[in-house]
Amino acid sequence: MGKRAKRGKAQTLALPMAARVAIGAVAVAVVGYGLLSPPASVQPIRKPSAHEALASSTPVYVATPAHVSASAPAPAPAPIPAPAPLVEPPKAADGPGAFVRQVVDYASHQTPGTVIIDTKNTFLYFVLNDAQAMRYGIGVGREGFAWSGEQTVARKTEWPDWRPPAEMVVRQPYLPRFMAGGPTNPLGARAMYLGETEYRIHGTNKPDTIGKRVSSGCIRLTNEDVTDLYERVKVGAKVIVLPASPSNRPSATNAQMLSSGPRIAEAQ
Repeated sequence: MGKRAKRGKAQTLALPMAARVAIGAVAVAVVGYGLLSPPASVQPIRKPSAHEALASSTPVYVATPAHVSASAPAPAPAPIPAPAPLVEPPKAADGPGAFVRQVVDYASHQTPGTVIIDTKNTFLYFVLNDAQAMRYGIGVGREGFAWSGEQTVARKTEWPDWRPPAEMVVRQPYLPRFMAGGPTNPLGARAMYLGETEYRIHGTNKPDTIGKRVSSGCIRLTNEDVTDLYERVKVGAKVIVLPASPSNRPSATNAQMLSSGPRIAEAQ
């Protein structure tokens, strides 16, 4: 073969080799670029801030919307309870405890030391001042023997003797004509005589009769209460006996028992 033919054959072989090298270099470049470049659809990861992390960890509650009818009335506010009274008002007699000696509110224009007898409610009030009185439970005259009016305390006696009036002996002939003072005496531990009458404020040996209408016109207290009242009341003190009812007047029997007649009148 000649030199020209050999040179042509060498050039023919050399061209494909160069092309292959160039193609290989391009392929390597493409692969390397693909490995080095991130995919277009993948976003870089960003670390959240502290505020965003706290907000994302807090649960969010969404309230269900309430469907309120326009015609439904609004609920009424709860009533506010009234405050309890600071002072308990005085109560009327409603049991044995009501007759216990006690200081009560009692408005009166009478001089302190005056005795007011509430026949209807079986209470005796010893006036302390314009607004208060010592209250005692009492027994009063039975039907036909109640009376009202104004008297004064004529005298006082401790453990008094008892001499039933003649009119009482006529009604009750079994009564003794005289009984010495003592625990068994019906007049009890103390007696306060009202004016010149046969009426008295006295004790009793039957405390269960307090609050009842059983006497012949006298006012009786327990021996403990009459002793307390005896120490408070002065000779000459005014005694007002209120009527048991607006039409109450002394009976004929009571009128005969009055030595010289008390001043029977409505208490002012």
